[in-house]
Amino acid sequence: MDHHGDSGARAQFHSMEEGTQEDWSIIARDYVGFAAGLPDRVLAHLKLLDGDFGGFPIDRLTHSLQTATRAHRDGRPESYVVMALLHDIGDTLGSYNHPEIAAAILQPFVSEEEHWICKNHGAFQGYYYFHYLGIDRNVREKYRESPHFDACAEFCAKYDQAAFDPDYDTLSLDFFEPMLRRVMARPRNETAITAMETTAAKAGVPA
Repeated sequence: MDHHGDSGARAQFHSMEEGTQEDWSIIARDYVGFAAGLPDRVLAHLKLLDGDFGGFPIDRLTHSLQTATRAHRDGRPESYVVMALLHDIGDTLGSYNHPEIAAAILQPFVSEEEHWICKNHGAFQGYYYFHYLGIDRNVREKYRESPHFDACAEFCAKYDQAAFDPDYDTLSLDFFEPMLRRVMARPRNETAITAMETTAAKAGVPA
């Protein structure tokens, strides 16, 4: 278990309504340290896809890396490339809703459009295979009025559905790690973490 940021001190309340400033200063201090370890936890979970083929021509980690590689080589911004890298990270725990799992992880760090692409890519990817499973391949049409429809269709067409080639020159996870760390260094909306940092600072704890 990841104990990154755990100071060993503990709040004393048994229910939150009993909490004190001292309790929340302890929690804020540990939160800041724990949040800093998020990229490590994401990378560790992404590695669970290594060797997981599920019948596909390449394993799920290689597919994720290849999707990101194609996006990177096409000149996409780092946040988009990291979205491409993590778009299937939910496969292990979200077997029935993996896009939503990935989107929730990414939401603080990517644009609204990138988050939308990740959250809905499953329906758009289905255009390429749903009809083989007795499902309407045009399920994505229910999103036609979204301003992000074309962007999601493009993500699947250019990067996601194309990323199952065992002979493609796929970049390694080591290549993408610094990029992931930069993108996940700070949320775009810093309200929550800034409040915790302020509380920790007031308690004399460096953020």
